Amino acid sequence: MCVLWHIYTHVSRKRESPSDVERWFRTQAAALWPAALGSLSLRKSPCIREQCEACARGDQHASHVLYLRVKGRRIGLYIPENLVPQIERSLENGRALQELLYEVGRRYTNAIKQERRSTR
Repeated sequence: MCVLWHIYTHVSRKRESPSDVERWFRTQAAALWPAALGSLSLRKSPCIREQCEACARGDQHASHVLYLRVKGRRIGLYIPENLVPQIERSLENGRALQELLYEVGRRYTNAIKQERRSTR
């Protein structure tokens, strides 16, 4: 915690212009592709086949679903097993990008406030 606070206070005292913040953000964000927000879930359910031996034994079929929001509505997208690692990476990058946006918001706001003070 102490180290993080030191980094935070050091960065917050650093003089940056809005264009410095933009360059920093673009550099950081470039490494975060692909990016997505949502949640990946493994669900188990019976299939639609009438004579499925696995379902007759009580076994369920596993499938991955990506849940996300489109215009405020929650939707689910089936994700084939071989694409799960790519989707997990995009979700990790999406969370990192979201944190980056919080940070850039703070830094940009400080930069434009400093710029305004220096032009007075």
